[in-house]
Amino acid sequence: MPNSLTVSVIGLGYIGLPTAAMFASRRTRVIGVDVNPLAVDTINAGGIHIVEPELDMIVRAAVSAGHLRATLSPEPADAFLIAVPTPFRDDHEPDMRHVRAAVESIAPVLTKGNVVILESTSPVGATESLIGWLAAARPDLVFPRKTGDVCDVHVAYCPERVLPGQVVRELVINDRIIGGVTPACAERAASVYSIFVTGELLRTDVRTAEMCKLTENAFRDVNIAFANELSLICDRLGISVWELIRLANRHPRVDILQPGCGVGGHCIAVDPWFIVSKTPEEARLIRTAREVNDDKPRWVRDKVAAAVDELAANDRQPRIACLGLAFKPDIDDLRESPALGIACALAERFPGRVMAVEPNIEALPKSLGGRATLVELEEALEQADVLVLLVDHKPFRKIRPSLRAGQRLVDTRGIWA
Repeated sequence: MPNSLTVSVIGLGYIGLPTAAMFASRRTRVIGVDVNPLAVDTINAGGIHIVEPELDMIVRAAVSAGHLRATLSPEPADAFLIAVPTPFRDDHEPDMRHVRAAVESIAPVLTKGNVVILESTSPVGATESLIGWLAAARPDLVFPRKTGDVCDVHVAYCPERVLPGQVVRELVINDRIIGGVTPACAERAASVYSIFVTGELLRTDVRTAEMCKLTENAFRDVNIAFANELSLICDRLGISVWELIRLANRHPRVDILQPGCGVGGHCIAVDPWFIVSKTPEEARLIRTAREVNDDKPRWVRDKVAAAVDELAANDRQPRIACLGLAFKPDIDDLRESPALGIACALAERFPGRVMAVEPNIEALPKSLGGRATLVELEEALEQADVLVLLVDHKPFRKIRPSLRAGQRLVDTRGIWA
C-alpha cells in the first residue's frame, strides 16, 4: 500500500537523492528540491547526476511509478528533510548559508502538523538556529522549545552516517540517531524514518545528536592522523610503514589504519573543525589531528617534486601522472579531496606535464581544466616518468606494474610500493 505521507527532500546530492529514492521505493510520495536545474531535469527523466551503485535503478523505477518528482522550488508536504552542504570558511568556521537558504525556502509552505528534519552535518546549536530562522519567517506558527511539547511544527536533527559506494544499503540497515528538540519531536521524526529504515532508531536530544555525528568523524580523523604521522616518521627513519603496520596489527588489541595522501570528503575533513570552532581551548587533540591530515598533501607534493628534480638533473622534462582524484576509492566524489588538491598544485608547479587518471569521471573539474590531461591508466603507465598513486581505485589494485628504467613511483596507499 502506498504511504499517505508526502516527504520533501531539500538538496538532491550524494545524501539527499539516495534518501529521497529510499522513501519513494516504499511507495511514499516524494518531492525532491534542488537549486540545480540539470539535476532536477535529470532526475525527472529517470536518471541520476551522481555515481552511486544501484541508485540509478531505484530512481528510474520511482520516477516511472510516479513516487518521485524533482522541482526547483519547495511545495507543501508533511515532512521536510534538509540535506544540503555545510562547508567551512577559510577560518575553519562553519558556513551555514546553504542550510539557512533551505530553511527560508520551505518556510512559506509550512503548515501545522509538519515535521522539519535537519540531516546536514552541522555544529552544535545549528538546529536551534534553524528554529530561530523559521520563527522569524513564520511568526504565525509555534515552533518547539526545549521545555513543553506544544508546537505547530516539530523539529529534529538526524545525521546521515553512510559510506559512499554503499549508501543505498546503509541508509536502510544502519542505526539512526534521532535528536528531537523535544521528545515529541523525536517521535515524529522517528515515525518518518521508520518508513524505510530497518536499523534501530535511537532517540536523544538535539544537541547530543549534533555532537554524535561530529564525534564519529573526529574519532576516525584522529585514527587516520596517527597512521599518517607514522608514515612521515617511517619515511624519515627508512622504515616501510606498510610492513610496520602489518606487523603491529598482529597484536590482539592494535588495529592501525592505513595512511594515505590526506583526508577528504564532506565529513571527516570538515566535521572536526565544527567541534574546534565551538570549543577551541578544549579540542586540542582533535585540532592537532586535523592539522596532521591537512599537512599530508604537502608532504606528498614534496616527494613528487624531489622525484622530478632527480630526473630533471639528467636534462629531462619529466611527466607526472596523478592516479586518482576522488576523496576515496571507487567513487566520483571530489569534494574536499586531497588527491585533487595535490594534482592541482602539481599542475601549477609543472605546467603542461601533468596527466590525471580518474576512472569514475568523464571530464576534469574546472580546477584542473586546461592545466592537466585526463588519460587512461595504460597511457599514464606508458608515458609518465613519475607515477603518483593517490587513491586505491579497484582498477589500480588489480595490477602491479613494473617500473621501467628511470621511472619513479610515489605510492601513498602502499598497493604498488
